[in-house]
Amino acid sequence: MNRIRFSSIAAAAAVAFVAAGAGAVGTRTFELHKGDDFKGGDLKGVAVDSSGEVRAGFNLGNAPATDATAIWSALAQRDGSVLLGTGNEGRILSFDGATVKRVADTGALVVTSLVEGWGGTVYAGTLPDGEIWKYANGKAEKFVKLESTEHVWQLAFDPKTKSLFAATGPEGKLFRIDQQGKAQVYFDAPEQHLMSVAVAPDGTVYAGSSDKAKLYRVTGPGRATVLYDFGRTEVRAIAVGDKGNVYAIANEIKTGSYTPTRRGGASAAAPATKPPKTSGKGTLYRFDSEDRPEQLMDEKDDYFTSLALGDDGKPYVGTGAEGRVYTVNETHDEVLVADVEERQIGALLLRGKQRLVAASDPAVVHVVRGVGGADAVWTSKVLDAGLRAHFGRMDWVASGQLELSTRSGNTSEPDDTWSAWSNPLNAAGDVASPAARFLQVRARWSRDPNAVLSSLTIPFVTDNLRAVVTEVEAEGASSSLSTGVEASGGPLSKKSGTTITLKWKVENPDKDELRYRLEYRLVGTNNWYSVLDPRETLTKTTYSWETADLPEGKYRVRVSASDEISNPPDRVQRHELESAVILVDNTPPSIQDLEVTGKRIRGIVIDGVGPIARIEASVTGSDEWVPFFPRDGVFDEQREEFDVDVTALVPNGHAMLSIRAYDRAGNFVVRNVTVK
Repeated sequence: MNRIRFSSIAAAAAVAFVAAGAGAVGTRTFELHKGDDFKGGDLKGVAVDSSGEVRAGFNLGNAPATDATAIWSALAQRDGSVLLGTGNEGRILSFDGATVKRVADTGALVVTSLVEGWGGTVYAGTLPDGEIWKYANGKAEKFVKLESTEHVWQLAFDPKTKSLFAATGPEGKLFRIDQQGKAQVYFDAPEQHLMSVAVAPDGTVYAGSSDKAKLYRVTGPGRATVLYDFGRTEVRAIAVGDKGNVYAIANEIKTGSYTPTRRGGASAAAPATKPPKTSGKGTLYRFDSEDRPEQLMDEKDDYFTSLALGDDGKPYVGTGAEGRVYTVNETHDEVLVADVEERQIGALLLRGKQRLVAASDPAVVHVVRGVGGADAVWTSKVLDAGLRAHFGRMDWVASGQLELSTRSGNTSEPDDTWSAWSNPLNAAGDVASPAARFLQVRARWSRDPNAVLSSLTIPFVTDNLRAVVTEVEAEGASSSLSTGVEASGGPLSKKSGTTITLKWKVENPDKDELRYRLEYRLVGTNNWYSVLDPRETLTKTTYSWETADLPEGKYRVRVSASDEISNPPDRVQRHELESAVILVDNTPPSIQDLEVTGKRIRGIVIDGVGPIARIEASVTGSDEWVPFFPRDGVFDEQREEFDVDVTALVPNGHAMLSIRAYDRAGNFVVRNVTVK
């Protein structure tokens, strides 16, 4: 199945960046060629499909419904007008193709459904009082109050049996109602709500449930089978095609489920201003004459609120969070045919003389005036170069003639600080918009309504920012502020060779590929020497420095970062940082003038670099080491004298003792003596 996902204006990074050469700089390219790439901006009168083609789409009018907050239902009338059922006010509105006016009040909270029944009379389902109203000759009156019912979610009329069916809640009952208003339970589902109902030409009734999202086929009173279990939250709407195909939309609602209560009830005020903020994901299925299911759409970022079949026989769905209308073809290519400013598509009419998209939050009726037109304009999502960029030659692939313009700015959403739209290009040419971080592209179909845009590329080069070395560390060596000596009392160990591991951290704002150079100098001198072989190119932020051939002493290392790999010489940026003092000391200290007098041991520890870090003693063969201070009480010099009493180690007389001395670098020496 082909999938597309609509990207918001904030998700500009979703557009492919194609870099020339290694690294993240040099010439890069905004490249739009997939369905997702062309979405996210303003799609006025254009359609975008999942194969990555943009063409003329629905040309929509705009008629505000000032007497409504939300539109839940729509019904085409024989005279060419349309009746609309509203949410939060419970009104019936009439739309004559140009203006919307109020024609009736039901006193309910929501008019959920409108159908034409006996003799052309219109019947309206309402909630939360479980009533069905009828509307004729400009007058609305209550038709029937259904028992044990609060929500009449949807109505369907069967002209064959002349019966009105009502899907209800909260007891999940499907009612069959005659012309006199006598209602009988036709099917009692195990779920709390039946939210949708449709009647096929052969009289088969289809009902969709909430909480378990099952699609039922009802063939007679009490005779129902599950046609499909969606494993979701609700079956929101059902439509039956001319060839007997059954279409259904189902949702997995995550938050903000909408369950209005009676006026004056505890939660009546909550939905009285706007539809609730709801999130979820929707799916569209088709079932053929042999009941075989086929998933046509699977939207993971939005849920579906409306379903209609068009004059072309295709299914159309409206979304609940972003105000979009999609259709899908036989190869499962999804096409975004309308993207309105309002948040929710409450109803769709796409057959017959009057075709419209009814939107909510706010309530607006959009007449489908046709496909394409002079106002068909595609505006891209905001393209983010990451830094200020200079834009090159814009090129595109299209069948037919288009006019493309650009504008640029340094805010993530276009505002008054952005440049004006450039003069349009009819063929590939240089982007005239000034250097900036963000860019937007606009295409017009005014020259050729049949043109199709399928690819767009814009090269750019960003400003080159300096990478900064922020920290240099050395491991496997001793600095002037730390020691590699083990804790006293630890087991005898060995120093880990003569290799020092150098590590450094770098802030690299434009993600250039960096080259590093390493140099060292002996503290007290000014001459720097390269750590690396002259032919060596270092791009990692770590290096193993072999110090065996170096004179022992205190050193500093300098790390230089350059972006020369990614930039020409006149654009190269550099930065360098020195390390703290690094002690290179690969030889152990020595113990001299060692002598034993009774149970006192005296001697001198001397190191070539120093300072001496610890002196300790243990009974030979034991790992229990006892530390001792030097004679002056502080380990701070290359030469330390010691005079220690080992009575605590040999209380009973004669024993062999080990004396161990460490320097600051972790090198150590061991000498043995006999105490009598």
